[in-house]
Amino acid sequence: MNPEFSSPGPDLARPVWAVGALVRAVADALQARFNPVAVRGEVSGFSRAASGHCYFTLKDAAGQLRCAMFRRNAALLDFAPREGDQVELRGRLSVYEARGDLQLVVESMARAGQGQLFEQFLRLKAKLEAEGLFDAGRKRALPAMPRGIGIVTSLGAAALHDVLTALARRVPHIPVLLAPAPVQGAGAPQALCNALSNLYLHAQAGSAPAVDLILLVRGGGSIEDLWAFNDEHLARTIVASPVPVVSGVGHETDFTIADFVADVRAPTPTAAAELASAPRAQWLGALDEQRQRLQRAVQGRLDAEGQRLDRWTARLGRPSGAVAAEQLRLARLAQRLEHAQAWRGQQERARLQGLAERLPRSVAPPLAAARLRLEHLSARWRPATQRPLDAAHERLERARLRLALLDPRLVLARGYAWLQDDAGRPVTRVADARTGQALRATLADGQLDMTVAQRHLR
Repeated sequence: MNPEFSSPGPDLARPVWAVGALVRAVADALQARFNPVAVRGEVSGFSRAASGHCYFTLKDAAGQLRCAMFRRNAALLDFAPREGDQVELRGRLSVYEARGDLQLVVESMARAGQGQLFEQFLRLKAKLEAEGLFDAGRKRALPAMPRGIGIVTSLGAAALHDVLTALARRVPHIPVLLAPAPVQGAGAPQALCNALSNLYLHAQAGSAPAVDLILLVRGGGSIEDLWAFNDEHLARTIVASPVPVVSGVGHETDFTIADFVADVRAPTPTAAAELASAPRAQWLGALDEQRQRLQRAVQGRLDAEGQRLDRWTARLGRPSGAVAAEQLRLARLAQRLEHAQAWRGQQERARLQGLAERLPRSVAPPLAAARLRLEHLSARWRPATQRPLDAAHERLERARLRLALLDPRLVLARGYAWLQDDAGRPVTRVADARTGQALRATLADGQLDMTVAQRHLR
């Protein structure tokens, strides 16, 4: 219904608009007053639909404006708009009648410098990267089978529901420990740091349930919504974690400082849960595959050993036949040995008999000749040995007589005496004795002790 305009007056009622008519009227007024329009601001929440159309919000400190850039104009862009980019837009203001929303239909877009928040993000990113906090060498691998998983997120976040659902579906046997913290707002960075620190203390204390892995998650949003995860203190807290940390913040196109310092970055919270938990069916499948491989290996070995036993059995044949053959061979060998021993005995007896017959004839003449020669030598030996003995006895008797003549006792028997001093030294001269000296005189029948009274020298 079209409104009826009339001259204003105190008695007349105000016109009543239909909703669609009012929206169209506002759109016409905007079209007439502002279009075309140029505006500068910061890009937030940029997305490109499957149709090729782009949708985002342009904002500054005082306000924000929904924007739509259709496929034909979006194809002319010479850069890919990112979160926080400062841009200049040209287009037409309009009202989306289905919702009554004010929007800017963008016809062209040009860079106007990066936004303030994004500049802060880049400065902090460069600083931490220079310190080596992003190095792949310090990143840790996720445990294949964690004993427990810690989660840091808001209690009311949809991300918490997604993560718990994924963990319950994949690893219902692994306990989960939740450390709640706000994920948006001025106090969010410090609250996130406190929640992480509480999980660190729990992991280091070894308390039950054990925590081998931590998930830091949050759903998607604008750069302002995710700004708590671009805090420097939070980044250093993540680096200090005693266990691996998985960051699942925002959507796949969102990047935060927490993503760069975490051990693993997941594109979404659900993906973080999936990275942290290999499904139980996968482990059971791997175990079943190992069982089948072991069974095949054992069966193959049994088949090989069975074939080997069959070959040896075929080569051995029937044991009774082999035993009978060996017994026959041994009987023949025993008979041959008995005949050989009898023949060898006969040969030895004949040889010994021949030797016995030849021995008297060959030994008697030499024995008679030897006996005659021995008798001849015995007759010659006695005279030859007696003459030297008689001569030796004669020489010994003469020597005995000469030795007896030299016996000192024969001299003493003729009246001489043998003098010695008290030291047993012989005294042979008067000069060797002194007056009053004690001497001992040895005579033929004994000894005399005497003292020198006086010396008489010739």
